[in-house]
Amino acid sequence: MALLSRIADTLYWMSRYLERVDNTARLLEINLLHLVEAEEGQPGSAPWRPLLAISGSEEAFAERHPGAEMTAARVIRFLTQERGNSNAIHPSLRLARENARVVRDRISKEMWQALNDLWLGVDRRLKTALRREQAAAFYASLRSEVARFHGLTDSTMVRGEAHAFYRLGTLVERADMSARILDVKYHTLLPDLSMVGSPLDYYQWAALLKSLSGFEAYRRQYHGGLRPGDVAEFVVFEASFPRSLRFCVEGIGEALRTVSGEAPPGRSGEAVRELSELLGVSTATVLEQGIHEFLERFIAQVAGLNAALGVEYFEVYPEADRCAM
Repeated sequence: MALLSRIADTLYWMSRYLERVDNTARLLEINLLHLVEAEEGQPGSAPWRPLLAISGSEEAFAERHPGAEMTAARVIRFLTQERGNSNAIHPSLRLARENARVVRDRISKEMWQALNDLWLGVDRRLKTALRREQAAAFYASLRSEVARFHGLTDSTMVRGEAHAFYRLGTLVERADMSARILDVKYHTLLPDLSMVGSPLDYYQWAALLKSLSGFEAYRRQYHGGLRPGDVAEFVVFEASFPRSLRFCVEGIGEALRTVSGEAPPGRSGEAVRELSELLGVSTATVLEQGIHEFLERFIAQVAGLNAALGVEYFEVYPEADRCAM
């Protein structure tokens, strides 16, 4: 590998933090819109607890707000502005910008300007509290700006090792988040058989897909309605869907081959092969064996891949991982 380990590490984490910003903004936006669209409300903390579970922030929230109810205002602030929450939007965007600053000579001028402007605008906006009625519009605007950054990257960044590590960071973060969203939401929605076919049932499954920007794509491919097995099949196995687990794992393999050649060596190469083997089963097998168990194994193997990349390419130890997996 010709790229310095420090530079590879910085590019990887720049894109991971930016992808985290995008994912968190989408989750919050869709949750807010879902509460407006659904005809039947959910009591207390029910609509907000899954968001903390997906982001792995339940313990951090409990420590920050001991005994407090998970209200909309508290969760929105915690996942958007809370400086003590490393998974929140504001800290993640700051770290993405700081990493981009370090590698300004490896990314395009347009990429740096877009990310720097995004950070300055968000930092200025979040100096005051983000009110609930303003939040959805803020998250939609933030996602548009992140998409603009990715578009500029695709059109201005030279394809090579630097771009491969940018892709690795994006896809590792996305694979982890897609699996977490499906695991938490699927587990939350399936047990209540009394709600099957109700308006709330429809909006909840629609919200799951919208959290992955996959609702329209799913509807074009599946014409039998929002059935749990079809949703799981689409999110896990659909190779043409950019946020499916299969798409992410195949993209990770391609990025590693750019860095290391046709057969990625070591633990990282083995981790990608194990992820591919895990996905080499049918939807029926996954559902029969338990989708929660399947996704737990997938998330654990993504964490193992992240650790292997740290040892083999970034010269850090696995326990020094900076991501709350």
